[in-house]
Amino acid sequence: MNQTIETILSHRSIRKFTEQAIPQEVLATLIDCARAASSSSNIQCVSVIRITDAKKRELLSEYAGGQGYVASAAEFLVFCADFNRHQQIKPDSRLGFMEQTLIGAVDSALMAQNCLLAAESLGLGGVYIGGLRNNPDKVCELLNLPENVFPMFGMCLGYPDQDPALKPRLPADLILHTDNYQPLDAEKLAEYDATMREYYDIRTGGKLDQSWSDQIKAILSKEARPFIQGSLNKQGFAKK
Repeated sequence: MNQTIETILSHRSIRKFTEQAIPQEVLATLIDCARAASSSSNIQCVSVIRITDAKKRELLSEYAGGQGYVASAAEFLVFCADFNRHQQIKPDSRLGFMEQTLIGAVDSALMAQNCLLAAESLGLGGVYIGGLRNNPDKVCELLNLPENVFPMFGMCLGYPDQDPALKPRLPADLILHTDNYQPLDAEKLAEYDATMREYYDIRTGGKLDQSWSDQIKAILSKEARPFIQGSLNKQGFAKK
């Protein structure tokens, strides 16, 4: 164990923050850490938009499904896949390919995770806001995103005003495969389901009786953002 590993293993999503501002030099360091992330072919196809306008924060909170911490966090960042910059360098760039969409999503996630881990190492907390994809067209309009730029997710950052318990993750036995894909171990899954049921019972004071499998069944029983392909296409992504 070392400090880096301890920080990684201590990750919790923080949704309640104090009113303390994040010093500008700290924010600059977090952006530098994000910039240091790996990038596919060094294409560096990510832009980060810092939202300081209170009205825009309120609207983004609404667009994300009423997540109030989008408005109340000390900082709110929007991570965007960005090939507009590349098109300005090479106006006849061949864009719109699905592979570029995947690269934009992967690179955005890598940069954001660097940023969040660096923040947590400095005593900050944060949470990802994938809910921006509930209304991607409105987000694009609000942030004046040009073609070939797409908002992948947001991130709240601030000094924690809560100390939530660690959420149990799937055991390594269920995610680590050797040499080839292994069938799902029903016994291990049942053990994890029991752990998650206990976690939710404690977290909600007995108001939620749900296993991980129950959660997955509920999520995957409905169509997930059926409009997202159209929104991606509108911004120039995933066309071919």
